[in-house]
Formats: sequence, C-alpha cells, structure tokens
Amino acid sequence: MSVAPVLRIPPPAFLAEPALAAVMAALPEARVIGGAVRDTLATRSVVEIDLATPRTPEQVTEALQAAEIRAVPTGIAHGTVTAVADGRGFEVTTLRRDVETDGRHAVVAFTDDWRADAARRDFTINAMSLTRDGEVFDYFGGVSDLHAGVVRFVGEPATRIAEDYLRILRFFRFFARYAKGKADAAALAAIRAGVPGLARLSVERVWSELARILAAHDPRAAVVLMAETGVLGAVLPEGADPKRLARLIEAGVPDDPLLRVAALLTGDAAALSARLRLSAVERDRLVALRAGSVPRPGDDDAALRRLLADETRELLIDRAWLTGGDAPEWVALRARLAALPRPVFPLEGRDVLALGEPEGPRVGVLLRAVRQWWLDGGCVAGEEACRSELARRV
Repeated sequence: MSVAPVLRIPPPAFLAEPALAAVMAALPEARVIGGAVRDTLATRSVVEIDLATPRTPEQVTEALQAAEIRAVPTGIAHGTVTAVADGRGFEVTTLRRDVETDGRHAVVAFTDDWRADAARRDFTINAMSLTRDGEVFDYFGGVSDLHAGVVRFVGEPATRIAEDYLRILRFFRFFARYAKGKADAAALAAIRAGVPGLARLSVERVWSELARILAAHDPRAAVVLMAETGVLGAVLPEGADPKRLARLIEAGVPDDPLLRVAALLTGDAAALSARLRLSAVERDRLVALRAGSVPRPGDDDAALRRLLADETRELLIDRAWLTGGDAPEWVALRARLAALPRPVFPLEGRDVLALGEPEGPRVGVLLRAVRQWWLDGGCVAGEEACRSELARRV
C-alpha cells in the first residue's frame, strides 16, 4: 500500500552514523521504527535503533552480505535478522501481520504492507516509521498523540490486550514516559477487564516491564493508575504502597528500579524475588535494601565507618533514602557517607600464621577478635597497630 508521509523532518543525526548508514544503504527501503522514532519526535535521546523492511529475512541476509555486513539470524521465525556493522547491532525485521494470537505469543506471516505491520503494533506512538530521508509515516495518529501526551491503543483496546496481555504493562511503561494528562478512558476500561490475563504471562516478562516502568523519571501517575485498575495488586500481590514511593520520587530518589521496588513493596522481598525469578544479584540487593543496619543522622564518623566496613557505600546510601527521604538531616547523612573512605581491615590469615600460630580454627578466631577490636576503635587502627594487637593475643 502506498501512503504519503504525514511529516517530513530533517534527517536525525543518528541516521548519519557510519554503522547505521551502511546498513540502510544496503537496505534503502528500510525504515526506522519504534522507540527511535518516538524519541526523535519527542526531542529525546535515542538509545536503541530498530529497522523494518518488506524484504524477507533471506533477502535481508543476502543484501547485508553483499554489502559485507554481518547478518545474524537472531529471530528468523519472527522475521528478525541482526545486522552487525562496526561492532554495533541493528535488528532488521520483515513486515508482519498476525495470523494467530493466544494472549502470550503470536503466529505471524510476512507482508510487504507497511500499514498492515503498523496495525499489529500496540500503541499509536509505537506504530510510526521513519525513512533515511526524514519522512515519517504515521497510519494511526501517533504524531498527534505523542504531542498531546496520549497513550492510545491501535484499534480496539480489548482486542489488542487479548492478543498479548503484556500490553497492559507496556501501556503503563509508555504512560510513565510520555503521558501529559489523563489516561485514555477506553484503554483503562480494557485494562481493568484484562487484569486476569496477566496471570498467563511469564514472570520474567512481568518483571522486565515492571522494572522499566519504575525506571521512568517520574512514574508516580502510572503507578497510581496501576493501583486503581487492579494491575499493581496483580503484579505485586505481596503488597505495595504507592504513596510511599511517590514521596520518595518527589524527594528525588534515583531512577533505580530495585530501589523503587524496595520503596513500593510492603511485603516480603524474598518472596517477591522468588516469585518473579529475579537474578541472584537482584534478589540479594532487594533483600538487603529492606534488612540490615540503617545509618542514622546522629551517627558519628566512627559509627559510619563501622557500617562501611561491612556494607557497601551504595547500599547504605540507598537505605538512608528509604528511611529518611529528603529530610535535611538525611540529605546531610548521605553526603557524609559519600565522602567517607571505606575502611578495610588490614590483616589476613597469613598474618596470623606468620606469628607461629598453626593452621586451624584458632586462626579465624584470632582474626575475628582483632577485627572486632579494630571496629570498636572506629576502624582507624593501621596495619602495624593491628599486628601488635594480634601479637598480643597469639
């Protein structure tokens, strides 16, 4: 289908970058799609660049190889080939139309119809495409919706949600990033009705979207809407307090998804971590954020050094955020923590052995005793002083 572009803009600077320019020279009919188009029109920085083309994956591969660009078959079943140029990867996906959907996955067929491909996308602001000459194609009013700050489904909201229930969470991610006013009423009605379908999603997909929602600079309105529609309770059945999160965001808490989950969560962090299958690193940090020693504004430097000897600076600062927010004394405390050097106990097991103590459990006992002496003194004793204390105890 031939449709005139609705907008012409000066070609964005990223189109002139050598790696992308080489790929688009090999595939001159390809267009930039998705987030790069949205963020270009919203005058935001572009992070990820994806392309679409009416060529089949085999034709894409042939064209890239003819241009001496590496083609990696990263998702052939769904029409995706990754073009690797100058060490950068760009996903190139053949235009598609849905044949069958089940709420989680879609069976697709390839097409050469740009509008048909746009029609299967979730939101109007996600259905635009951009040529290398700066022509923006917009089949469903995405440009006007983006400027108005409206997140609107392409077509009937309930139908789009039933195709993939993850679109419920994607709605709130887009709302947190792009919305400027009230949410689309038709979208909210369909979301409320579709909440039970969230149970059909893999927990990994749920966590990925939840983390991206909370990584937005200001997701307060999105989180409130999630609570009002029943979505928040469905994805965080352990319990959540949007007001507490809102207070910390207003206070300037960093755009850190795990820190914000810790602020939002009222239930068991270990249980949430297990249910959503967080990585071991994520689980340990989330649990640690909600447990352990919390520095206090009245702590002197010796007390803070003792805490720093056993915990990372970042973890202690984050706990201070969760406990005190932007109260002046807590702001000052975080500054003190950031400025204090982290003390390191200077002795190891070999230092005990060097004094003639044989290998065995007593080596650890002696080290722990001297370390406690070092902690009690505010972590300021140097290596020689610690050696002297150790020698006294051997």
